[in-house]
Amino acid sequence: MSFTHTETKEGNYVIIDISFHPNSTFYSTLLNRPDFSELVLRQDGIKIKIPEEKLPLTEDIGVRIDGKYHSLSKLPEIKYKPLESIEPPEKSSIEKIKERLATNVSQPLKEEPVSGIEEPQIDKKDIWKDPETGEIIDLTTGVVLGYAMDRGPEWRAFDDEQRAKRTRVGAPLTYTIHDKGLSTIIDGRDYDIYGKSFSPQQKAQMYRLRKWQTRIRVSDATERNLAYALAEITKIANNLTLPKNVLETASVIYRKAVKERLIRGRSIQGVTAAALYLACRQCGLARTLEEVSQASSVNKKEVGRSYRFLIKELDYSIPPVKPSQYITKFSNQLTMQGKVEEIAHKILSAAKEAKLTSGRGPTGIAAASSYIASVLTGERKTQREIAEIANVTEVTIRNRYKELVEKLMFQITI
Repeated sequence: MSFTHTETKEGNYVIIDISFHPNSTFYSTLLNRPDFSELVLRQDGIKIKIPEEKLPLTEDIGVRIDGKYHSLSKLPEIKYKPLESIEPPEKSSIEKIKERLATNVSQPLKEEPVSGIEEPQIDKKDIWKDPETGEIIDLTTGVVLGYAMDRGPEWRAFDDEQRAKRTRVGAPLTYTIHDKGLSTIIDGRDYDIYGKSFSPQQKAQMYRLRKWQTRIRVSDATERNLAYALAEITKIANNLTLPKNVLETASVIYRKAVKERLIRGRSIQGVTAAALYLACRQCGLARTLEEVSQASSVNKKEVGRSYRFLIKELDYSIPPVKPSQYITKFSNQLTMQGKVEEIAHKILSAAKEAKLTSGRGPTGIAAASSYIASVLTGERKTQREIAEIANVTEVTIRNRYKELVEKLMFQITI
C-alpha cells in the first residue's frame, strides 16, 4: 500500500506527516512513546510531532500500514520544507459556519459552489439557538449546525411543587444561620420514605437522634451567641420588611463583631439592631434609627451608641443619608402618584443647588418637598399625615416648607 511522507520543521519540533488510504489500518511504535512525541490521527493519515533533539532517540521510526511495515528512517533524506509552504486542507461549509459563529464575524460568508449547486449565504441573524435542546439552527434551511452544552438538570418541572420534589441540591449558602446552612436537619415526621409508620422503638430512637443532633449543631458559647443573635436580626428584618441583601449584610457585620470580640459587655439586642441599621445605611436603604428601635424594642439611645461603637471599631465609612432616599419611601407609604414623587425630586435638587439642605435633617427636607409636591399637583396631603410617616414633628415640616417656598419662590395657594 503506497503512502506519502513529508517532514516539516516548526521551531524546535520536527513534524512528520504520513498520508495513506482512508480505509487502511495503521500502527506505529511511536504510539508507545508518548513521553516525547505528539500524535494527531486523521481519517487519511497521521501527524507526529517530535522534539528535534529527541529525534535520534527513536532510532528507527516505522509504521505498519495494512500489515506491512515501512521504515521511515531508511527512506532517502528529505530536506525540511518551510511550514508556510504547506497549504492547509480546505474547510467544509459547516466548519466555516462554526468558525464564523466562534469568531463572531459580521460579514456574510462567501462559499464556493459544491458539485454545481450554489449553497445559500448564511447570515448571523438567521442563526438561532434553541434554549430547550441546545441546537444551533439555520432558520433559512433548517439545518442543525451544532449543539451547545446544556448545563441544566436532566429533569423537567412544570410547577413549583414538582421543582421542589425533583431537585437534589440543598439551600444556598447563607450568613443568616449560625452554621451558614451547611448542616443537616433530621425530619420530625415519624414515617419513612414509603409512608410506612415507625415502630415505637424506632420512634424513640429518632427522638433521641433529633435531640442530640440539635445539641451538636450549637456546640459552644460562640455558636449559641450567633444562633440567638442571627435569629433576632431575622426577626427585626421581617418586622421592617427588609430585602434579603440587607439581612445578609447585617449578619456579616455581626459576625465580624463577634470575631473581633466586641459583643462582650453589651446587650445582644442592641448590637443586632445597630448591625441592622448599619446594613441599611451601607446598602442605601432609607430606614431611620427610630424605626429600627421600634422594631427591635430597644432604646433609641442604646441602638445609636452601639451603632457608633461598631463604626469606630470595625472601621466602616458610611456616607450621610441623602434626602432623596426618603422621598420614594414617603410616596409609597402615602400612596401618591409618580408625578408627585418626580416633582418632589426636582424641588429637592433645586434646594440642594441653593444650599438649603446643609445642616438640615434629611427626613425633614424630604417631608417638606413631598408636601410641596402634593400641593402643586393637587393631590393634597396634610402636614400631620406626612409627619406621622416621616417620624418628624409638624413644626419641622412647617419650618422647612417656609424656607423652601421663600428661597425657591413658589406660588402656592392653600
